[in-house]
Amino acid sequence: LSLTVLVLIRSPYRKMVQRLTLRRRNPYNTASNKRKIVKTPGGKLVYHYLGKRSKGPHCGDTGVALHGIPHFVRRANSRVSRRQKTVSRAYGGVLCMKAVRDRIIRAFLVEEQKIVKSLMKIHAKKEKSLKKKERREANRK
Repeated sequence: LSLTVLVLIRSPYRKMVQRLTLRRRNPYNTASNKRKIVKTPGGKLVYHYLGKRSKGPHCGDTGVALHGIPHFVRRANSRVSRRQKTVSRAYGGVLCMKAVRDRIIRAFLVEEQKIVKSLMKIHAKKEKSLKKKERREANRK
């Protein structure tokens, strides 16, 4: 019998709940009005308003989140130095490493293709001139 009385007293449902008042005028649970309940050192419960979280920078080609760059929110990004917003690499802070590598390889292959095309053109020209010579010799005989 005494054990059940102790349980009833210690039960969280028997406690009085402290009511919280909003610190701002907006009562709706919108994206810009998120809040969490915090217990103060005096034991009082109060609302702390949370700022919006940023998704952070993403690669322009692949859409992957960029490593080494913090997720700054709104105006904080403009207040931070350039060193903190980029990575020291070509397209650093704009494209991921994989996208940069693909671009370099693509550029190299395009150049190679141009060289091969010009060589093929020269080779075709030589063959054409050889065939022309052979026809002339055949006509003479």
